[in-house]
Amino acid sequence: MIEATGITGALLIGSREVTEGPAFRAVDPARGAEIEPAFVEAGPADVAEAAALAAQAFPFYRATAPAARAAFLDGIATEIEALGDALIERAARETGLPAARLQGERARTCGQLRLFASWIRDGGADEPRLDSPLPERTPLPRADLRLRHIGIGPVAVFGASNFPLAFSVAGGDTASALAAGCPVIVKGHPAHPGTSELVGRAIRAAMAKAGLPEGVFSLLTGTSHELGGALVGDPRVAAVGFTGSRAGGLALCRIAAARPVPIPVYAEMSSINPVFLLPAALESRAEALAAGFVGSLTLGAGQFCTNPGLVIAIEGEGLARFLAGAGAAVEAAPAATMLTPGIAGAYGKGVAALAEAGATEIARGGAETGPNACRPALFVAEAASFLAEPALSHEVFGASSLVIRCRDAAEMVQVARAVEGQLTATLHLDVADHPLAAQLLPVLEEKAGRILANGWPTGVEVCHAMVHGGPFPATSDPRSTSVGTLAIRRFLRPVCYQDLPEALLPAAVKGGNPLRLPRLLDGKMIAATETEAEK
Repeated sequence: MIEATGITGALLIGSREVTEGPAFRAVDPARGAEIEPAFVEAGPADVAEAAALAAQAFPFYRATAPAARAAFLDGIATEIEALGDALIERAARETGLPAARLQGERARTCGQLRLFASWIRDGGADEPRLDSPLPERTPLPRADLRLRHIGIGPVAVFGASNFPLAFSVAGGDTASALAAGCPVIVKGHPAHPGTSELVGRAIRAAMAKAGLPEGVFSLLTGTSHELGGALVGDPRVAAVGFTGSRAGGLALCRIAAARPVPIPVYAEMSSINPVFLLPAALESRAEALAAGFVGSLTLGAGQFCTNPGLVIAIEGEGLARFLAGAGAAVEAAPAATMLTPGIAGAYGKGVAALAEAGATEIARGGAETGPNACRPALFVAEAASFLAEPALSHEVFGASSLVIRCRDAAEMVQVARAVEGQLTATLHLDVADHPLAAQLLPVLEEKAGRILANGWPTGVEVCHAMVHGGPFPATSDPRSTSVGTLAIRRFLRPVCYQDLPEALLPAAVKGGNPLRLPRLLDGKMIAATETEAEK
């Protein structure tokens, strides 16, 4: 196991450590003070070296058996857990997040690594399909056709600011890319470089124990936009995973599209996650809804991509009770430290912009007690104003939300049609609300990747059925998810083998099913324990 205290500030490029060059330091957002040590800023030569190593490693790594890649993923989880309290302590200093939150995030990170390991052991990466030859078919015979999926190539992963573990160096993008057989080059987020280095060293330790080529993983750190641009623009990089702002995601999409060989960018960007409070539910439990809403809104200073930034309800006594309860809860909520000075500054500007756009502030949280603090904020606006003013639909990253007051159900549906693409949409409803919910559902299916009933969007389960994605601007590709086993499909592509001799076929599609994978045979699924003959 690696020593958790061994943070050096080095770039981890394959097996090499780069310790010299321009440097930057992390900042403790709770105190506003720099944290030692200094970290090397990666430059174009470092990007080129990491990309070359990844390209060299790709043919070998993509050909590894699913069981070998699964063991590697399990090994990464074990190495991360072995870092112990030192990982949590460093992450807390660099982010201002409480230890309990980070411990849960570490468990989530290791859990998703092990989930992908289990998934590819069971054939989730290959997804073999076989169509038997039909030589006697008329007017034309059918060839022997066999399909499997292979890794797309080296993947560039951009660590997120708000999840220093679960959406960072060993987060979901890295786990799904490694599971797919793709080497990974991570651009660590500059807000938590020490945390990133510790996790990067854990990955390298697991990689060495698995006997994998050094280019399977590299970690680059730096503060410049040029670093990210160089990484996406390198011709050896085949795909990109990004979690961050709309401006950042679109900038990477433009670079990727302008390459001589364009590549996909899977960017999670902007979402305000509308919550619809339907009339019967609001009438029966307005106070409970208010309490649950503010709990979700202020969780982690509102720094979640699924934060409920928009609430839509029909005017009346129930909404008045909700606003009174939510306003009181927001006013009682303390200010909380945000992740970085930049995020705190952007939050302040975003809150001011809502007021300038015509929203009415009805509550603010406790006074700021330190640098980079977030005071929760609650606004209200009429539906007509929301429909007329695009600025009211802009995301404010932090514990701020806007309540939209509708005249009637028709106006609520109109607001639903007007919102941009979202990660989530939530319905709070009782049985009496089902007719209105039935009107809203087809609209929301076109707007969001996940639709919830009687819950709150913060909290994303890592499992097989989860979708953490949605139409633009929630993501750059609405067909994808960055959470759950379906995320692996972003970094795979199908290959069909027509009439290849048995001796040349990959094991995943050979006759007799030597890997014992579930396979689709002539349109029917056969279990891993069955052969084609048995079926």
